[in-house]
Amino acid sequence: MTAFPANPTPDPHSPGAPAAFDRGLTVRSLLLSVGLTVLCGVWVRQAEIVVLSTQISESIPAIPGLAALIFLLGVNGLVRRFTRLRPLSRGELIVIFLFVTIATTVMGVGVQRFLLALITAPFYFERGGIQVLQRHFQPWFAVTDPVLVKQLYEGSPDGRVPWHVWWLPATMWLLFFLALWWTLYCMVALIYRAWSEEERLPFPLVVLPLEMTGATEARSLGAGFFRNPVMWAGFGFAAFYNGVNILYSFNPSFPQFGKDFVLHDFFPEPPWNALRPLTIHFRPEMIGLGYLVSTEISLTVWVTFLLHKLAAVVGVVNGYPAGQLPYAQEQGIGAYLVLAALLLWMARRQLLRALRLAWRGEPGKERPEGISYRTAVLGLVGGFVAVCVFCRMAGMAVWLIAVYLAIVLAVALVYARVRGEAGAPLVWLFPYYMQKNVLLYTFGSSPFAAAQPSSTLTLFATFTFLARGYFPSMIGYQLEGMELVRRARIWPRALVITVVLALIVGWIVGWYQHLVPYYHHGAQQLRGGIWGWHMAVQEYTWANQYTTTPKLPEPPRVAATAVGGGVALALALLRYRFAGFPLHPIGYAMTCSYGTLIWYSFLVVWVLKSLALRYGGMNFYRKSIPFFLGLALGHFAVAGIFWGLIGAWSGDAVRGYPVFFG
Repeated sequence: MTAFPANPTPDPHSPGAPAAFDRGLTVRSLLLSVGLTVLCGVWVRQAEIVVLSTQISESIPAIPGLAALIFLLGVNGLVRRFTRLRPLSRGELIVIFLFVTIATTVMGVGVQRFLLALITAPFYFERGGIQVLQRHFQPWFAVTDPVLVKQLYEGSPDGRVPWHVWWLPATMWLLFFLALWWTLYCMVALIYRAWSEEERLPFPLVVLPLEMTGATEARSLGAGFFRNPVMWAGFGFAAFYNGVNILYSFNPSFPQFGKDFVLHDFFPEPPWNALRPLTIHFRPEMIGLGYLVSTEISLTVWVTFLLHKLAAVVGVVNGYPAGQLPYAQEQGIGAYLVLAALLLWMARRQLLRALRLAWRGEPGKERPEGISYRTAVLGLVGGFVAVCVFCRMAGMAVWLIAVYLAIVLAVALVYARVRGEAGAPLVWLFPYYMQKNVLLYTFGSSPFAAAQPSSTLTLFATFTFLARGYFPSMIGYQLEGMELVRRARIWPRALVITVVLALIVGWIVGWYQHLVPYYHHGAQQLRGGIWGWHMAVQEYTWANQYTTTPKLPEPPRVAATAVGGGVALALALLRYRFAGFPLHPIGYAMTCSYGTLIWYSFLVVWVLKSLALRYGGMNFYRKSIPFFLGLALGHFAVAGIFWGLIGAWSGDAVRGYPVFFG
């Protein structure tokens, strides 16, 4: 069943299509993008670093980007009504939205904060004897003065940041992230047309910004998104839900809906205690945006989750410890790797065509990707090599980073597909940690401990952020940017410039907004410290131990990985052989990655969408979409923007109703 009419806007290059593009990237849109990013950086600093009230940067879309879009839509309305100034065009609004969204996501826990913990932990913490690993860090790679690192964690005497020691590592790491960012962009550019034109994926997550900025699909959703009472009904439902919980946070005697409902407490005895964790999470944004997802994917999510729980119970009955089976994350990495190979195979015609055009040197600046296929091919290869060179300069074996990076890119490719086909608003929806751990539990630690140079194992721990952090999953914004450019008829080169500048500006602003409060207050004096420092210490402890006590391969986890790959392959083949087969490999991969958080929301949308299509038909389904978009927007606006702004400067109140979008 189709989730949403795929690509209803004609390609600007097709016969009869409009020839003109919306410029999108103008001087004023660029200035507004930078200015709003700086303001949102202050917001991120207060909400996530100083107060830790909510992680506004890890939502999909990032709350600051959505707040910027809503603010500018309001300004546009005032400009039209009261002045003769030209309001921002749809292209300018979308460019600013993308810019601020990408820039603030860079500042989040899964990118800058985790990296900061990983490059400083051996110079501050003494647990596990990790200080002996300091010799493996070079001055351009990290700040190697233990005194200055100690001030980062405990505060400097005068509260000032020693910028002279940070500018070089910050610049070098920016170059690393730019190289990886460009690699991801070029990879998506090579495969985008196969997904957009040949398979006609629905791209559910682009629907909300398109509708908010003036939908070209108005014939499907009704005239005027913000004038649609159905949308406001959904918005009001989400606002009421959050409003009750907010009132409870100020007055605990007030009734509340809560954020979740724990089911596993009803099953305390074995073997049923193996159901743990079994929780219903109330996620209005996931239900709202999930309504656009195909019923095959939503069905697969909750069915797979329940089957995993059943497997856990069966495992306990047969003598396995509770919590061991079914190795969902290990199944997830197997599914992701097999799906990456299948996606490349399915897109082989497009990839071969891209290679032919790259060889001929055909220009491609006017395509949605904004670059020629020659640039994409050279950028993919060049970016991959640049990342490997960076890691080799840092002291890591080239063969290891090449294999590791290949796995990271494979997982990123499948995650991009998840965003394009399922649109689940979760930046963590991948088998986290598994990109690295699959190598360790498959081969053991001995090959890495014996690798040359001797710093390889230590640096492997440092680059944990590629597996446990979410930077590679930001590829979703690149893919959705291409679709936004296509549907809104924006000048494609604006996208290329926007995604690159957004990363640079976000990195600079984020670095400043992290170091200033850390050196002023001391990271350990702030709530939570530097996010990821526990994992950083653990990773370095293991790296230190593996040199004397090797980690052995783990056959059960290897078997689970093989099972995950086999199930994904079987589901893909069944869907290819039987057109009406109801289960989807993407849904299976999603559940293995984060099933406990998404299963209930997708059960709800599966029931609601199935009923809508069965008893109301496609016409009723289309008319009901604004309600669910309003549900998502209402949750983002009230729980994310309104409550997030209050929490940034009033953390005590927000702790009674903490909202996290990851």
